[in-house]
Amino acid sequence: MIPEAPSISLGSKFMTLQQAKSALLSHSNSASAEAKRIFFKNCQGDIFLGVKAALVKKVAKEFLALELEEIEQLIQSDVHEERSLANVLLCLKYRKANEIGKKEIFDFYVENRHYIRDWDGVDDSAPYIVGCHLLEKDKKLLYELSLSKVIWDRRIAIVSTWWFIRHGHLQDTFNLVELLLQDKEDLIHKACGWMLREAGKREIHSLRQFLDKHHKKMPRTMLRYAIERFPAEERKQYLVVSKSAKADLHQAVFRQILEENDGLMKRLFER
Repeated sequence: MIPEAPSISLGSKFMTLQQAKSALLSHSNSASAEAKRIFFKNCQGDIFLGVKAALVKKVAKEFLALELEEIEQLIQSDVHEERSLANVLLCLKYRKANEIGKKEIFDFYVENRHYIRDWDGVDDSAPYIVGCHLLEKDKKLLYELSLSKVIWDRRIAIVSTWWFIRHGHLQDTFNLVELLLQDKEDLIHKACGWMLREAGKREIHSLRQFLDKHHKKMPRTMLRYAIERFPAEERKQYLVVSKSAKADLHQAVFRQILEENDGLMKRLFER
C-alpha cells in the first residue's frame, strides 16, 4: 500500500531529504505501481510508487542541492523510485560538476553499486557516469566488472560502453561482448545484443565483422538484439546458421560423452 504524501512547499532553497521523498510520493500512482512490480522481476521486495520516469527527473531537478550523504540514503532505500531518484540526481550532478566533483561522484557510484537490484539501476546511470568518466581513461575497471559474479557488475561493464559508442569508440564494446559470450544470464545477453546493435549504428561493417566471427556461438537472444536493424533476409541467414551451428555443437558434445563412456566401459571390462 502506498502511503499518503504530506503537503510541502517546494519554494525553499533548503530542500531536505524528507521533502524529496514526499515530493516523489505526491506523484505516486497505484495502477502504475502494480504494473512496475510485474515488470521488475528481480526486486519483488521493493515498494513501488508507480511514479513515471519524467516525474522522477522533475523531482530530481528540484532537489539537486541534496548532498551525496543524503543520496546514499536514497540508494539504500526499499522504495524503487527513491533509488531511481538517486540515479537521476547523480547523473545530473555529474554533468554539472568540475573534474574533482566528477571523480567524487564516479567513486561514490562505484562504491555503492552493490545496492543495485535490477537492470534499470544500471541502465539509468552507468553510461552517464561510468561510461562518461572512463571515455578518455583506463578502462581496466570495466574488464574487471565483466568477470564479476554479480550480474549487475557485468551489466555495468557492457552498458557503460554506450557512451564510448556515442563518441565513435567501439572496440571496448566488442572486447567486452566477447568476454561475455558464455554468460548464462538473459539480461546480459540482452545488454550485449543492445550494445552491438548500437555499435552497428555507427559502423555496420565492424558489427558484421564481429558477427561473422562470433555469431555461431552467441546466445540466441544476444544475436537477435544485435541484428534487429538488419534486412529480413540477412537476419534469417544469421539465425539459421546460428541454429545449425548450435545443433552441430550439441551433437559433438553428445558424441564426446558417448566416446568417453565407451572408453570407460572398455577399461572396466579389460581389468
